[in-house]
Amino acid sequence: MIDSALSLASTTEPTGAWNALVAFVRDWPQMWPNLWLATMDTVYMVWWATVFSVLFGLPLGVLLVATDRGGLTPAPAVRAVLGAIVNIGRSLPFIVLMVAVLSLTRFLVGTTLGPTAAIVPLSIGAIPFFARLVETAVREVDREVVEAAHAMGTRKLTIVGKVLLPEALPGLIAGLVMTVVTLISYSAMAGAIGGGGLGDLAIREGYQRFNDHYLWATVILLIVIVQAVQSLGDLVVRRLSRR
Repeated sequence: MIDSALSLASTTEPTGAWNALVAFVRDWPQMWPNLWLATMDTVYMVWWATVFSVLFGLPLGVLLVATDRGGLTPAPAVRAVLGAIVNIGRSLPFIVLMVAVLSLTRFLVGTTLGPTAAIVPLSIGAIPFFARLVETAVREVDREVVEAAHAMGTRKLTIVGKVLLPEALPGLIAGLVMTVVTLISYSAMAGAIGGGGLGDLAIREGYQRFNDHYLWATVILLIVIVQAVQSLGDLVVRRLSRR
């Protein structure tokens, strides 16, 4: 009797999994329009959040290095303030940050719902994260190169633009890729409060309506996007490192 039960389980489990896979593939054309729109919303959010992260995080990371002891313009007090701001920004869980900045989001974009509104907390969360990665990359630049440029009378801004950033470029690109991957995961969490994108679709169509196919599809698309970004970033970093 036990043997017959085990035999029955072994034959029904693959059949059930196979039927689920067939049903998922069959539903894919019907889900694709919604999946495509959600993917474009995710790309939109991540793109603009990345732009703002670079615009504000890059100079912030450089300042963290330049104002440190032994930097281009040592200013311990400024360094302490900037470091505290970055640490506070990095210490907040993103789901808490999204709720905490709802009033700011409404003030800036007029609403707290949708992909455009999600850009505000995404950027605020990613800027200190990217700033620390920039700081790490810039610190790895050989000090002798910087000192040589400084000894030749090169201006400090020129040293930053012509020496520090070019020498740290592979590390900066690697940090940027890590930031984009983090933003993709953040954008999925933004769906919890109506931020749009794949996370929002997974919650509305998958979780709330008990549609596992939407959950599987959004997971697959998020994995594909992350793998594509990571692979492209690794390729760029390898080529820059060979120069």
